[in-house]
Amino acid sequence: MTDVVIDVGKRSIRTVNEEIQAAVANGDKVILRNTLSRHNLGIGLPDGARMHVEGSTGYYCGGLNNGARVTIERNAGWGVGEAMASGHITVDGYAGMSCGAAMLGGTIHVKGDSGPRCGVAMKGGNIVVEGKIGYQSGFMAHAGKIIALGGAGESCADALWQGEVWVAGDIESLGVDVNVVEPTAEEVAEVDAILSPLGLQDSSRNWRKMISGQRLWYFESRDANAWLMI
Repeated sequence: MTDVVIDVGKRSIRTVNEEIQAAVANGDKVILRNTLSRHNLGIGLPDGARMHVEGSTGYYCGGLNNGARVTIERNAGWGVGEAMASGHITVDGYAGMSCGAAMLGGTIHVKGDSGPRCGVAMKGGNIVVEGKIGYQSGFMAHAGKIIALGGAGESCADALWQGEVWVAGDIESLGVDVNVVEPTAEEVAEVDAILSPLGLQDSSRNWRKMISGQRLWYFESRDANAWLMI
């Protein structure tokens, strides 16, 4: 695999992404330089692709990922990994709002904190945040796991469906219709299996597992106030 360096700068993002796609189709690893925190870099990368970002990115980096491995040296803007189907994205710094929104599979690993609504409407996969997840993370997550090692902000796990939010550390407040349950040993082992390849397994953690209280799953007009709280 040959390293191909692509300078982003102020060039057309369409042209940059065409160059990225051509390089990965040739089996090369892409290194992005001079990114200037530009938006929409590395969209729809195929299985087996490799992309490394030197610096920070703007919105939607790695969106629609279909099996690529993406690393971002610094921070990522809103929607990193949005709607990804598979693959692995690592953010070495902070991830902005809606990290992993509507993702279907794969893993996003954030080494810093993440912004509000991390994992909003996610349909599968795993998001691991070494720091703190922001306001209303897990909002309406249908499936998958959000695993936060450094606590959570306000309204955590609001309006969950069948997704799960796991938190080690302080939680500022819970969202609407959340149940905090004691995980089984088997469930903890599943989380450890996700964390172990990242070098983050720690048996001393006191996990809080959040799931839906199922009150909002079926609308009833007599319970409309519950919906109005969202």
